[in-house]
Amino acid sequence: MALLLTAGTLTAGAQGGGEPPSLSLELNGAEATERGCRLTFVAANRLGEDIERAAYEVALFGTDGLVERLTVLDFKDLPDGQTKVRQFDLPDIDCEGLGRVLINGATACEGGENACMDALKTETRGSVAFGT
Repeated sequence: MALLLTAGTLTAGAQGGGEPPSLSLELNGAEATERGCRLTFVAANRLGEDIERAAYEVALFGTDGLVERLTVLDFKDLPDGQTKVRQFDLPDIDCEGLGRVLINGATACEGGENACMDALKTETRGSVAFGT
């Protein structure tokens, strides 16, 4: 019994002091380009396992609340314990007119057993709302 308690304590400690496992996506910026809008995300995998591929269907809303486009953003591999920056160029999207990015669901989650949505935490650094 004591051995089981010790193993459980070590596992919890390895996951960051009792914090639940998570995959966090932060919308870090939206920058106008010649062709459209470049979204920059910071992804941090704290699941305790590698994600071989994570891709999300997102809905892009204008500041008027209307859906402008549905698209898939492929974050590729997200190794456990690492933070990655990913950028996506969205042709014909006006950054200034972008009001919200909504994650509709995961189109691919390889290696995470649905953790791509179940353990997902979102946040934003700018004026564009971001979440599920």
